[in-house]
Amino acid sequence: MLETPEENETTEVTTTEPVAEAAPAATGPGSAAGKPARGERRAAKRQTADSTRPVRTPEERQAERDAERRRKAAARRRRRPKERARAKARRVANPHQPQVHEHGPGRPKVRQGIVTSAKPDKTITVRIDVARRHLRYEKIIRSSSTLHVHDERNDANEGDIVRVVESRPLSALKRWRLLEVLERAE
Repeated sequence: MLETPEENETTEVTTTEPVAEAAPAATGPGSAAGKPARGERRAAKRQTADSTRPVRTPEERQAERDAERRRKAAARRRRRPKERARAKARRVANPHQPQVHEHGPGRPKVRQGIVTSAKPDKTITVRIDVARRHLRYEKIIRSSSTLHVHDERNDANEGDIVRVVESRPLSALKRWRLLEVLERAE
């Protein structure tokens, strides 16, 4: 059965104590009444700092950027010799650690492959086979590329395993020279 409001007994509580006015809601943790919140204080501080900052021309700002750039460059110039000395000390301390630099300044690339064609004069075609592991899926991926190689003495024949070295452009397609024939075909 539903009760109606008339059937409910209501009791009123009257007190003689004065009711306190509603205090302003605290806007942040630990903020007392009458004190601005931390964000408001920060904004006010920023505004006063902005108003006291001198107005600069674009040329002055550019000069400051240039000065900062020069300062950082000087710091790099001081730091780099120290880094080189530390790297050299590490190399001296660990001489057995292999220093493999396949290609660097003044160092031509070297490849090994199989001669697929030796028909043209002083030119061979070499197939370079590469097998590497995929970085994410770790599957072995096999790929090959073809190089046109300069063979001055017509030394290599089809099926030979040869070592070739990078060189200046010798023709429209040739950028490699024959270094040596490692294994002759039978």
